[in-house]
Amino acid sequence: MQSGNKKTAFQIIMLFGLVSLFGDMVYEGARSVNGPYLKTLGANAAMVGFIAGVAEFMGYIVRLASGYFADKTKAYWLFTFLGYGLLIVVPLLSLAGIWQVALIFIILERLGKALRSPARDTILSQATKQVGTGFGFAIAEALDQIGAVIGPLIFTVLFVILGKGDKNLIDYQKGYSLLWIPFVLVMLCVLFAYKKAPNSEILESSVVRKSEPDKLSKVFWLYTIFSFVTTLGFTNFVLIGYHFKAKHVLTDAQIPLFYAIAMGVDAIAALIIGKTYDLFKNRRRNDKAGLSTLIIIPLFSIFIPLFAFTQSYILALVSAIIWGIVMGAHETVMKSAIADLTTLKKRGTGYGIFNTAYGLAIFIGSAFFGLLYEKSISAIIIFSILIQFVGILAFFAMRRETLQAEEI
Repeated sequence: MQSGNKKTAFQIIMLFGLVSLFGDMVYEGARSVNGPYLKTLGANAAMVGFIAGVAEFMGYIVRLASGYFADKTKAYWLFTFLGYGLLIVVPLLSLAGIWQVALIFIILERLGKALRSPARDTILSQATKQVGTGFGFAIAEALDQIGAVIGPLIFTVLFVILGKGDKNLIDYQKGYSLLWIPFVLVMLCVLFAYKKAPNSEILESSVVRKSEPDKLSKVFWLYTIFSFVTTLGFTNFVLIGYHFKAKHVLTDAQIPLFYAIAMGVDAIAALIIGKTYDLFKNRRRNDKAGLSTLIIIPLFSIFIPLFAFTQSYILALVSAIIWGIVMGAHETVMKSAIADLTTLKKRGTGYGIFNTAYGLAIFIGSAFFGLLYEKSISAIIIFSILIQFVGILAFFAMRRETLQAEEI
């Protein structure tokens, strides 16, 4: 039975990896050009930052409710289907002729992510308990990032085919219309995953677990605070892409290409960081020991605005690489940690609370960065560095609590 569960768990991980692969082709492809697309539609930098912040905030604040109700109803698959279904609005961006309409579609895409994420991550976390949470999420993230590379490259190839010069509204809309194909593939993969394990909770319940208190721990709350602070100072690629176009650092075709590079780095970093996360856990025989890998987030995030908001092609490339490394940690360790810091009954709620805090930080940071960009790029750099130093302090507070909990 145990061997069968492990095989099913690995199949679920791979299928959700494919779901994320095609899903990322859809929304990461769009996100790579949403900044310059909004500029083409007439939005300014402050509005772009605000739109990115509102969309991300809506995409995370709703997770508090969706995670709670997913736990209460155990309807994890229903929330997953509904959430991925809303990806339909991304190819519909090809019909947006004004930035207000584009804003509605961008927010709806994030709303879909909010509906599916706690439920999907709960199902995935149940499967990863069979193979190691860090490694399991890393596999899914690596496949995810293949799609995140292909998506932006769709626009890069299209823009190259269309020729040199700034791209107009019709050019961007042609790119969005190509995303219908991966959208259909996403929904098919979700259906196949459901047929493999309609009752996914059995995958984790078959793993021998020691008795745990049925509540969220102090380490979980400190971890959430750390994540909030470091994400607050993390620079959104929408604004970075806007800068690349506004200052003519990169061409329209190069912007999604650099985003694709960042996603490729993300995939490699996710596998390394995820495996290291499990290594720390196994070495210390403590599920919380892997949290030590999180220190790379504030340390690396400091350099992103320093390199991104210049007019140097080389530094822009370096910033994209660092951005990809940080995102690899965000998408792997941050999700793995929730699986190890929460009980099965509180898993969806834990993901909901964490993602709400994460989204609030993105909203505040993105909107504030957008306003600062209009006034002073130097202010963005200073603010980000200061926030990441606070994040380092939050990390050590979390680590101290983790060590104390280990001694008890």
